[in-house]
Amino acid sequence: MPLEPKPADFPRIRGALKFYMIASVITGTMLLLLCAEMLLKYVWFLELYAFGPNGLLSLEPVVETPEGLESTGVGVNLSTGILIAHGWFYVVYLFSNFRLWSLMRWPFWKLLLLASGGIVPFLSFILEARIGREVREYLAKREADAAAARASSDPDSEPVEAAQ
Repeated sequence: MPLEPKPADFPRIRGALKFYMIASVITGTMLLLLCAEMLLKYVWFLELYAFGPNGLLSLEPVVETPEGLESTGVGVNLSTGILIAHGWFYVVYLFSNFRLWSLMRWPFWKLLLLASGGIVPFLSFILEARIGREVREYLAKREADAAAARASSDPDSEPVEAAQ
């Protein structure tokens, strides 16, 4: 019989789920920005710069040298900023995955599935909706079962329908 979350952990699970859902959307958005940045750099040989001599935002060419691709832009390199931001948000996303996974007592493959949401474009959005629905339904079912068990074990209590 697989381990199940303890009822005392249900409030912590709700908090972990909310944190996971927020981290999932942010990480998925950053991953899409990263994909767009990589297409710009490696297909069209451009990088995004801000506050340079060419305006608030500009696309600057990247040239190929013997050492590799080299930026020619002046200003704040937003392409590098997107890379760094995605990396850090992915770390936060992994933490949220681990927290939810450990509280729900899921098998290890599910942690790997959740973690892949930060590296496969659009997967984090799909998982966010699916996992959110799954966890909320699970908690509602467990709480309903516990309420029914309490009602059936206490003959002096009023029926559950009347209490609502």
